[in-house]
Amino acid sequence: MSARLAAGTYRCRDVSQSVAAAVDAGVSWVDTAPNYAFGTAETSLRPVLDACPHVRVSTKVGFVPDSDWRAVRAAGVLPYDHDQGHCLAHTYIAWQLARSRARLGRTPDLVFVHNPEHGRTDRTDLSRTLTEAFEGLEGAADAGEISGYGVATWAGLSSGMFTIPGLTELAETVGGPDHHFRAVQFPVSLIHLAVVADALDGRGALAEAREAGLDVFASAPLGGGELLGAMTEELVRIIDSEASPAQAALLVALSAPGVSHVLLSAGTPAHWADARGAAARELLSPDRLRKVVDVLGT
Repeated sequence: MSARLAAGTYRCRDVSQSVAAAVDAGVSWVDTAPNYAFGTAETSLRPVLDACPHVRVSTKVGFVPDSDWRAVRAAGVLPYDHDQGHCLAHTYIAWQLARSRARLGRTPDLVFVHNPEHGRTDRTDLSRTLTEAFEGLEGAADAGEISGYGVATWAGLSSGMFTIPGLTELAETVGGPDHHFRAVQFPVSLIHLAVVADALDGRGALAEAREAGLDVFASAPLGGGELLGAMTEELVRIIDSEASPAQAALLVALSAPGVSHVLLSAGTPAHWADARGAAARELLSPDRLRKVVDVLGT
């Protein structure tokens, strides 16, 4: 199945406006987190979600928004001091999930463990942390408080702190054969081409996720906007000579084997129209993707 565009909210200046433009462009999945938009992203999404019940939504657990610290301390859900502003203890997860459901006005379709590698360098410690997080999320899924869960990471996979098979094995250990581990989220772009090159050879995170039956949400397909200034005429021509620079960059993520959704934080109807044009184009063949990898390297 071809990858679909989804609305990311990490870099949105006006979450409600950006997501409304995305929905008008045909997007049917929105990804957010309690700490996005200075802690206001989930609340800002509710009017759009209320008006568009067909739109699915994913959020995250892990980071403690600055705006929530007073409520977190009053609730007593942090089991120990968290100087990093990040917690995956089951007490905090349960508290944050309840807060997210109230802010979104619905049960999230997916809840991602947000950058579990944050502030951690010891794999054994990280394994214990992930075990506790998965236990809490399996319990929430069994209770109908979430539909499923996943792991969203920036560098956990690329650094080797954990692997897709390891995450799947952990979910099976915690939740049994009917576990609720459904998806992973990590960067796929011209800046992060190694994961694409690996997938073309049938290995690496994308291939492992596909083998495990997991949805893959590709984050930062435009490199946080950095790629747009780096899209030379020659590079665009190598990818797709008839595409715009943004479309050419998006096509790499959309065409990567195993990607289910490509998360884009676009702010205006014009930007979403350009992105929709990328999604409507013919996907890049494996040979074309290999050529891009050969030209840019990994």
